[in-house]
Amino acid sequence: MARLTAEQLATDYPGAEDYMPASTTLSVMRRAVQSCRGCPLYKDATRAVFGEGPPKARLMLVGEVPGEEEDLQGRPFVGPAGRVLDQALAEAGIAREEAYLTNVVKHFKWEPSGKRRLHKTPNRWEVSVCLPWLEAEISRVAPDVLVALGATAAKALFGADHRVSLQHGEPVPFDRVPYATSTLHPSAVLRRPTEEGRVAEFGRLVEDLRSVAALLSAEPAPRQPT
Repeated sequence: MARLTAEQLATDYPGAEDYMPASTTLSVMRRAVQSCRGCPLYKDATRAVFGEGPPKARLMLVGEVPGEEEDLQGRPFVGPAGRVLDQALAEAGIAREEAYLTNVVKHFKWEPSGKRRLHKTPNRWEVSVCLPWLEAEISRVAPDVLVALGATAAKALFGADHRVSLQHGEPVPFDRVPYATSTLHPSAVLRRPTEEGRVAEFGRLVEDLRSVAALLSAEPAPRQPT
């Protein structure tokens, strides 16, 4: 993809706002996002990948961007990182089918490596212009607990100063939901070069999700500190 200047991007790609439907029901947005041309990522993606899960789920998990399997299947978290997340959720006592899973950016960003398509982290502009889709999902689902998976999602939601490595598992002030927090993205487990490192990273992910499970089992709904 040719590199465009900031001025060209602003002129050629208006952002997701111009493609948001009048109705923000999840089913309508899921169809509408396929026509989104708010940034150039759509050109190299198979399809947009919208969120999935109960329309009034108490838990929302927000990742970064679809991967290759997600791009091909049109579903979030169905690739290798998704399988790690499934295992972590199961060990934490959370049923995946009861959570709403989505990503900040809806189109797969990648670079070629031989015959493979390797994931690339979306830049700040790509995140910002796609954010209206996520904001609409949060408003429609209205979860009790929101968990940002990884740095890209956490910075998009909680601000550039948020550090998942230091603040994972801690409550974060966020006025859109009763309780918000962050944890590492499950792909971080896969990136560890040693089995020992992968086991340790997976343990941190499970520990954070167990804390979320405890909050969800509490009545009334959890509230973040003010």
